[in-house]
Amino acid sequence: MIVAALSAIDCSHSLCLGNIRFGQLGVTMKLFCNVCAILVIALSSAGCSMMAPQYRSSLENVNQLKKMGSVSVKVGKFSDGNDVQKTVSIRGSSMSSPYQDSYSQYVAEALKEELERARVWAPDASIEISGILLKNDISTMDTGLVTIEARFEVRKNGQITYNATKLVEHKYPTHFVGAVAIPRAQSEYTFAVQKLLSALFSDAAFVAAVGKPL
Repeated sequence: MIVAALSAIDCSHSLCLGNIRFGQLGVTMKLFCNVCAILVIALSSAGCSMMAPQYRSSLENVNQLKKMGSVSVKVGKFSDGNDVQKTVSIRGSSMSSPYQDSYSQYVAEALKEELERARVWAPDASIEISGILLKNDISTMDTGLVTIEARFEVRKNGQITYNATKLVEHKYPTHFVGAVAIPRAQSEYTFAVQKLLSALFSDAAFVAAVGKPL
């Protein structure tokens, strides 16, 4: 639809009269048409609803988990903190989680996928990882920034063996045009979650609580 709208703006058409200037301002109709085209893109990219991408496991994370040896782990309850919204705002657009419409469940599903890929996940394991999502924001101003903070807890046979908070600030290049910046922010979210889990898996205290020391 956007492409059709832009293609309909033909700046060589007689309506634009590229050689005619507006009085003494020296602004041509062709420039005016170009500005209109930019406005069409900007307006069309605002106020949309979208879904965050499905999580993709990280090879680095999987290899890190495999180093823990022969262990079995399951994923427990994950919940949203008081400051975590149901959707993430990206330049007026809203992005929802594909997992039960909850970003804490996004982290839970991401964790489960990493454990499954490393072949250490088991539904009846005596070791359980649970958590609370404390912060979940995306900024696309001068520099793209995804901020995620979560508190993780490990229980072994019902006893707490690990409790720590992890914070990741994933930076990436953004763009001033919303039609470019919004889908880029959407795709970068997965990488931020990968980094969050990497911070967890590389924590020596976590490794000691779950498996053998690296």
